[in-house]
Amino acid sequence: MNASEFRKRGKDMVDYVADYLEQIESRQVFPDVEPGYLRPLIPDSAPEEGETYEEIIKDVERVIMPGVTHWHSPYFFAYFPTGSSYPALLADMLCGAIGCIGFSWASSPACTELETVMLDWLGKMIGLPEQFLAGNKGEGGGVIQGTASEATLMALLAARTKVTRRLQAENPKLTEAEIVSRMVAYSSDQAHSSVERAGLISGVRMKKIPSDENFVARGQALKKALEEDKAEGLIPIFFCATLGTTNSCAFDNLLELGPVCNAENIWMHIDAAYAGSAFICPEFRYLMKGIEFADSFNFNPHKWLLVNFDCSTFWVKKRSDLIGAFKMDPVYLQYDQQESGLVTDYRHWQIPLGRRFRSLKLWFVFRIYGVKGLQVHIRKHVGLAHEFLECVKKDDQFEICAPVILGLVCFRLKGSNELNKALLQKINNSKKIHIVPCCLGDTFVLRFAVCARTVESSHIQFAWKHIKELTTELLNNEEQQKARN
Repeated sequence: MNASEFRKRGKDMVDYVADYLEQIESRQVFPDVEPGYLRPLIPDSAPEEGETYEEIIKDVERVIMPGVTHWHSPYFFAYFPTGSSYPALLADMLCGAIGCIGFSWASSPACTELETVMLDWLGKMIGLPEQFLAGNKGEGGGVIQGTASEATLMALLAARTKVTRRLQAENPKLTEAEIVSRMVAYSSDQAHSSVERAGLISGVRMKKIPSDENFVARGQALKKALEEDKAEGLIPIFFCATLGTTNSCAFDNLLELGPVCNAENIWMHIDAAYAGSAFICPEFRYLMKGIEFADSFNFNPHKWLLVNFDCSTFWVKKRSDLIGAFKMDPVYLQYDQQESGLVTDYRHWQIPLGRRFRSLKLWFVFRIYGVKGLQVHIRKHVGLAHEFLECVKKDDQFEICAPVILGLVCFRLKGSNELNKALLQKINNSKKIHIVPCCLGDTFVLRFAVCARTVESSHIQFAWKHIKELTTELLNNEEQQKARN
C-alpha cells in the first residue's frame, strides 16, 4: 500500500468507523457466538500473496463483528465505561503514524515532554495537591501506564524497594530475602483483584481488611491489622485504598486511613480507576478528601474521560521513589542531556521499556472538549444513573444494595441469590442490554453502570422496561413451577 492508496483507504476507514459508531445502536450488544467460532472462518495459515483491502474489510463484517461485544453501544451497562471519542481516535491515528518508542527523552523529546505537561494539566483538572505535579521544580509528577493494575504494581514494588533499602541501611546484615519474607501489604476486602495480583507478582503477602456496612475501608480496621502483624514480627509496607470500588463504587475513608499510614511509615496508594474522572467536577471532590496523605494516586481516563484505551494516569509525590527502584542505564540508552536535571526518562517509571505517544490522546481531548465539556459528560452519566435509581426505588419488587454516588447502581430483585442469578441469565440471554453481577458479602447483586458516550434517557428507560418485563416472566414461571410441584 503506497501513500496514494493509504489516503483513499484511510478515508474509507474513517467512514467505516464513523458509520459503525453512529449505527452501533442497531447492532446486538452481545454476540451470538460460541468459544472457537472464529478459527473455522479464516485460513489455517497466512496468505502467500497479498490480498486486497476490499477483501479484508468484507471479512471484518464476516469474521470480526459477529464476535464483538459492543462496549460503546448505549445498551451496554456492564463493568465500567471504556472511553472513546472522535478526538481520541484521531490522536491515536497520529500516534501510530509518528510511531516513536518513547522510552527516553532523547528517543522522542515531544513524546516525553507532552506527557509530563498533560499529567500536570490533568492533575490540576481533578484538584490533586501540588506535591503530585512535576511543574518546573517539583519532586512529584505523573506518567501514563497501560492500566490501573500496572500502576498498583509499580507503587507496591517501589514501596518494597524503599523499605528494603531503609532496613538494610539500619542493619546491613539483613538480606533482601529475609526482609521481603516478612513484608505485608494491605487492601480493603472490596479492592479490585488486580491489587491481590500485584502481591502475587511482587512476592509480598497481601492481606484484606474488612470493610464496614457501606463497603468502606476504615482507619480502625487497618490499625488493628497493623498491630496484630507487627506483634508477629511482620513488616507492614503498603496500603491500597480505593475510591470507587468495582463492586459498588464505595469510597474508602482517606481521612482515617491516611494518618494511620503516615504514622506507620506505610506507602499509601490510591486506586481511583473509575471514579477519578469525576473529580474534574468540583462537586465530587469531597470524595477524595484525605488525598494529601497518599504517596501515589491513579485513575483511568480511558474509562470515563473520553480517552480510548490505553491511558491510565499515575502520579507520585516523590518520583525519586520510582526512579530509584527501577533505574537501569545501559550504555546504548544513554545520551548527552540525561544528567542535565531537565529531562524525564519514563522507562524508569514503568515495567516495559518501550511506550507509545499516548499523551496525544489527552492533548486532543482536553483541547477539543475543554474542561467544561468533560464536566458535562460526567454529570450527564451521573444524572442518568440516578434516573435508573429512581425507577428501581419506585418498584417494591426490587431493592437498592449500596449507596448510589456516581454512575453505578447496585440493585437486585427481592428474594434469593438463585432468583437473581436466573434474572441475570434472562437479561443477558436476551442480548438486548448487557449487565454483569457482583457479590456484596454473601448477596448476589446486579450492577447497572452507565457507560456509553451516546447513552440517553431513552436507553435507560428501555433498559428498565426490559428488566421489568423479564422479571414478570421469571416470577410467572416460578409460580407455575410451584403450582406443578
